[in-house]
Amino acid sequence: MPLYNRLKEYRARLGVNQQEMGRLAGVSRQTIQIERGDYSPSVTLALKLAKLCQVSVEDIFSYEEDVRNEAEK
Repeated sequence: MPLYNRLKEYRARLGVNQQEMGRLAGVSRQTIQIERGDYSPSVTLALKLAKLCQVSVEDIFSYEEDVRNEAEK
């Protein structure tokens, strides 16, 4: 899935590690590893993270269509 994120960048701006970010968001440290791009967060979690970082969801997460797959359809 072509969902990209800048969570690590925004987490660093807050000066917190993954463990602390997870605590602030009410999730585990492992969940914060979404910053690696391995999976997509729920809408609720994306909204929580954006609120913690005091930015919009779009500032952290972006979706880009796979142009190659669209051309094949």
